[in-house]
Amino acid sequence: MKQTFKKILYGGDYNPNQWPREIWDEDMRMFQKAGINSATINVFSWAKIQPSEEVYNFSELNQIVSMLCRENYNIVFGTSTAALPAWMVKRYPEVARTDYEGRHHKFGQRHNACPNSPVYQKYVKELVTRLVKHYGDNEHVTCWHVNNEYGGECYCENCEKAFRVWLRKKYGTLANLNKAWNLEFWGHTVYSWDEIVLPNALSEGLEDDRTAFAGISIDYHRFMSDSMLENYKLERDTIKQYQPEALVTTNMMGTYKGLDYFKWAKEVDIVSWDNYPSYNTPWSYNAMCHDLMRGVKKMPFMLMEQTPSQQNWQPYNSLKRPGQMRAQSYQAMAHGADTIQFFQLRRSVGGCEKFHGAVIEHAGHENTRVFREVAQLGNELKKLNGYIPGSVKEAKVGIIFDWDNYWALEYTSGPHKDLKYVEQIHQYYEYFYKKNIAVNIIPTDDNFEQYDLVIAPVLYMVKEGVADALEKFVRRGGTLVTGFMSGLVDQSDNVYLSGYPGPLRSLAGVWVEEIDALAPEQKNTVAFKDGMKAGCRMLCDIIHLESAEMIAEYTSDFYSGTPSVTRNPFGEGQTYYIGTVCDEEALSKILNMAVTDAKISPVIDTETQLEITYRETDTGRLHFVINFKDEPQELPPQFAGERDLINDEVLKEGLQLKKYDVKIIFIKFA
Repeated sequence: MKQTFKKILYGGDYNPNQWPREIWDEDMRMFQKAGINSATINVFSWAKIQPSEEVYNFSELNQIVSMLCRENYNIVFGTSTAALPAWMVKRYPEVARTDYEGRHHKFGQRHNACPNSPVYQKYVKELVTRLVKHYGDNEHVTCWHVNNEYGGECYCENCEKAFRVWLRKKYGTLANLNKAWNLEFWGHTVYSWDEIVLPNALSEGLEDDRTAFAGISIDYHRFMSDSMLENYKLERDTIKQYQPEALVTTNMMGTYKGLDYFKWAKEVDIVSWDNYPSYNTPWSYNAMCHDLMRGVKKMPFMLMEQTPSQQNWQPYNSLKRPGQMRAQSYQAMAHGADTIQFFQLRRSVGGCEKFHGAVIEHAGHENTRVFREVAQLGNELKKLNGYIPGSVKEAKVGIIFDWDNYWALEYTSGPHKDLKYVEQIHQYYEYFYKKNIAVNIIPTDDNFEQYDLVIAPVLYMVKEGVADALEKFVRRGGTLVTGFMSGLVDQSDNVYLSGYPGPLRSLAGVWVEEIDALAPEQKNTVAFKDGMKAGCRMLCDIIHLESAEMIAEYTSDFYSGTPSVTRNPFGEGQTYYIGTVCDEEALSKILNMAVTDAKISPVIDTETQLEITYRETDTGRLHFVINFKDEPQELPPQFAGERDLINDEVLKEGLQLKKYDVKIIFIKFA
């Protein structure tokens, strides 16, 4: 068990520099009452601490750090590099980004720096060097928070030149590049590296985020992710130069499309992320994002940001209902969080985030519902310090999530505009969530031998080595579930010839001849051998059996009676191939079969609508029992007689948990 923090960090983004000095002491009083023990500072202070090119001023930041040290806070120290100061853009306009439409931006917004600007990189390094030399020895600096929510893309001349260098390293020769991008199509062959232009709206870009050449557009996503990662590494390496043991992170954003977080996770010391569900986000989606953020590094993470109550930037910014923030926080912890942190600790007086929720509301006192709930949670978390930090969550089910597939699937022109990568992953995850079966979200290059069941939905792009690894997994006794839009293209988005699903064909034991796309008003039906029928939609693979057996068939259209779902024995294991987007009832039936084949067990045997998951310490298992349903739910009988760590009460048989109730139960290993 690897323990990163000695205790649960509880706090969040704190911007005392936005407030007069007399407010600070009142903040400290209220934060102490709420059980807050950490603060993330200096996230957007570049303009304050470097007012001009030649001048640095740390006087106010020194006061903030001194105050937090007196209060014995853990400090999460921001590097301030996510928003450019005005003087830099004025003097060096090339540091600003050029957008997809080809418009070069002026000063404003945030995340506004070209990641390939040498000027930006120069001043980032200078700033971070000064910060770490000034504050790096402070024992209260627990973690360094680099930049903030990296994202967006730039299409300027700096990026175009850097992209060409990146492509030379990747492909070596223009012949390799022309082949990879299939530039014979539309006569796009290039004969010089400087003939390559960026795939924006002025070149290969089409409407609705589509592209004429997926190869170059996917590579540009890879390049942009790599470019921003190099920016992160520049800051991290600068910090490590002076503080080799420093803990360094940057906050991620769950299923954010722009960055390959599996690649990024290799470079951070601990994953941190910002969780902002909307009013109608399914709780299963929340859980999936937590499992993804735990999975990218296979270790506990920091919940760097969530709102205590209300967001400000979504279309409908509902309040969190009483108890919801607390339950949501415990859900994060159940799936791997070692910290609970908020944006923000005090509401801003102006700017676009002035109506974003905070621990201290605009009223300025503690007599609010939100503050009372924050204080309740803060006092409860103190009881869990001996259990949470460093405890882990294990699983025998792995669901593949892959950013290359994310980009490629949604760039492909056809067969269906409504096919979205994350939605497809979530519908499979939701089955396991409802069954309380632990899941790891895994990359395509993971060691599949750790799992008994691997789920690979819409594995459209099969990169080199992946098919061989899956075959090895199944041959040795594993169970694989895959299906439509899988095995179609290589890493450059060129189709595998000799029939779908390409390199997965022998593993699946089927040949897919055609793919029918159903309009939203069109449906089909899958019929199982036991007589059960359920709906299907969107896409229908027209399947020929090779070595597989038919599990279900279509009931209408010219392919009525042909297979829609198959199972193929392969070595000691088996592969399920689902050729259509099944309704929940049908998908559950298929996954029940796969779970039975793989001998997968839920966290508890009792069927329940409660969310029940766990983390393990060296001595036992910590169960989290949460009710996210509108109706009361009965505590499963196996927990009767056990002690709830939150309230230090023995749980009684038949106990009814109201909506947002949480019970945490530690059971020692035998």
